[in-house]
Amino acid sequence: MKPVAKRRVQGSQWLVASVSLAFTLTHIPQAFGTSAPAPEFNSGLDGMLLEIPEVLTTTRLRQPKTRVPGSTTVIEGELIRNLGIRNLYEVFRLVPGMVVNFVGNHQPVTTYHGTVHYEQRRMQVLVDGRTAHRANLSDMDWETMPVPLELIERIEVARGPNSAAYGINAFLGTINIITRDPADTANLEATVTRGSRRNMRTFAATGNADGQYDWRLSYESRKFDGFDYQVSGPDEFPFNDGHDVQSFLYDSRVTFSPDTNLQLHAGVVDGSKYQDKHKTGELNPQNNPDMDVRDFYLQGRLNFNTSESHFFHIQASVENFDRRQQYTVRLPDSAVDCLKNGTPLYQYTYFGNSRERLCFVSQGGPDLTADVTADSEDTRMELELQNTLLVSEQLKLVSGAGFRKDVFRSETYFNGRGSDYQSRLFGNLEYSPWQWLTLNAGGNWERTSTTGESYFSPRVASNFIFNQNHALRLVFSQAVRTPDSFEQKPDWGYTLRNVSPGTYSDLEGFRVDIPAAVEDPALLTLGEPLEEETITSREISYFGQFPLNRALLSLEVRGFKDELRDMVSGVIQLKKWTIDNNVAVDQKGFEVEARLDYPATSFRASYGYLDQDTRYVGEPIIDSNGDRNLREENYAAGLLTRMSVRHSGSLAVVQDLPYGLRWSGAFYWADEFRTQFERFDTRIAKQIIQPRYTAEIAFSMQHYLNREPELSSDNNIEDQNQFFVEAGLRF
Repeated sequence: MKPVAKRRVQGSQWLVASVSLAFTLTHIPQAFGTSAPAPEFNSGLDGMLLEIPEVLTTTRLRQPKTRVPGSTTVIEGELIRNLGIRNLYEVFRLVPGMVVNFVGNHQPVTTYHGTVHYEQRRMQVLVDGRTAHRANLSDMDWETMPVPLELIERIEVARGPNSAAYGINAFLGTINIITRDPADTANLEATVTRGSRRNMRTFAATGNADGQYDWRLSYESRKFDGFDYQVSGPDEFPFNDGHDVQSFLYDSRVTFSPDTNLQLHAGVVDGSKYQDKHKTGELNPQNNPDMDVRDFYLQGRLNFNTSESHFFHIQASVENFDRRQQYTVRLPDSAVDCLKNGTPLYQYTYFGNSRERLCFVSQGGPDLTADVTADSEDTRMELELQNTLLVSEQLKLVSGAGFRKDVFRSETYFNGRGSDYQSRLFGNLEYSPWQWLTLNAGGNWERTSTTGESYFSPRVASNFIFNQNHALRLVFSQAVRTPDSFEQKPDWGYTLRNVSPGTYSDLEGFRVDIPAAVEDPALLTLGEPLEEETITSREISYFGQFPLNRALLSLEVRGFKDELRDMVSGVIQLKKWTIDNNVAVDQKGFEVEARLDYPATSFRASYGYLDQDTRYVGEPIIDSNGDRNLREENYAAGLLTRMSVRHSGSLAVVQDLPYGLRWSGAFYWADEFRTQFERFDTRIAKQIIQPRYTAEIAFSMQHYLNREPELSSDNNIEDQNQFFVEAGLRF
């Protein structure tokens, strides 16, 4: 193969040029004293948020950060847009302790304190209160999530176990994405973005607000080519790992009376995720097994306010995730014989110090070709009732109940259809006996059909408040995560159809499942029931807000010590299914989040330190010779550390400039992957305000300081400088 050409630009020059441009623009009025004066900027603190920030996600109660039982990061939608962030998952690089990277075919993975790789199953993700992860795999598909960045009001990330409020998926924390109110996005707006690696994005929205019926219709189209190339030995060749996704969304609120309203959300997602045959697909794919995406959701929430101190809501939602994937496979004649005589396809035969898969050594006969599918469809139906009672300024209570049914349909992964159920009760009591002390006690009782058991996840916290602007928190919490449907009861296999040549017609309809393909039967754990994972977490944290002469400084520091037990680890592949509750993790560390706001300048910084000890604690793994397989045991323990980094963080600044200009810069880093991730982003935007419309033109750049791929050797970009141009118009 011909190597892909490389273009190199010195990153330090771009960094200096970007900062210099911002500095120069700030000083234009002084340099040209005879020119027309620049627009005046407000030099005071008028309009700055001096109150203690409030969060809703941690307990479901609206609480100031001084009284909330845990550390919660708040990222405003305006900051996301000002920093020129291109994708939803990249937002979480701003959260201390969170890491973002890619696996497989440009599949984004976000994690808090690691313990995941392909499967992102230990954080609850909500969009306007609706569960966003897939039902049967409990996994996140960030690339197809129908959440345009323009519509984000704020994102709250509760860091630390939050099952006391949201149940078994909030094992390590909760991400709550809150979209803008339809009344705030009336009229018409549109944004077009073009950039490197054929990044093409179009967004448009229109709506109306009249006080009784506020509505918004929006459309988003996202196309992206993914990484530039993958490697095989010394050769580099193209990587088929992009996506082409469109989403149509409807959001509204109908107000029946001052005390009653109905919120409706609906959306349809359609498109394709490009999959490379060298990365995805089983049984030797001959073509790229691209995946068609056809999702939809419908959500309704009825809000009642019986008084200023008592309100409740009833929420119901239906989500459907539909994935269609078809491709052609090719197997040698020897594999045909193995399928017929029951020899596992990927089993090794050993010859002294060497080994070989004899089922893939051709005997000179014709190859078998056949069509297979990896289709899956799953539906989640949820119902929730929540009641909030503000007894007094000192005593507040939130409680509720929920029910969820997951239905999954897949010939490939379940050999048919199945369903699971979850029911739960939750609550949190906030009590402030004195002005300097707030106590929180909450918990979630949940029963799930995946294990047939019931679980209780508690949390208690004491907040000591000083001068109203400072608080010291002591938090103790426990949480569980139960295995999802695919982990607990898989029936994975591929049915051969349209088999050719005709001499192999007796294999038409033959299903190649895990026992027919397993690499090492001695390691197989298929059919062994899994138990729940558990975490016990202790946190001591501080939040403080410091009003300065012409600025406002906010600081949050979190120290934690976690014990994770019975963690599910192992390999999930057709040829190797080895998952079990076999790993224990002890971790401790600290995180810092700071923000400094001036009238025209905002600085933001985050840092996370993680010390993680992972060890194998399961039953001894015995190989086919009857010996203990220490390599597999160490491998199982190491799987949970692939996304764990010791140091990570971010630095960001947003600066208003004269003449309607705004500049931003951000630096992100994370260590202890294959190599360190380091990237500098910069953006310069010009806003044009007219009586009938507002326009914005922006140019941004992402500069990768480290050219080497961080996690996978196939995740390569050709140019370390990625450029983007965007134009927006709002009426």
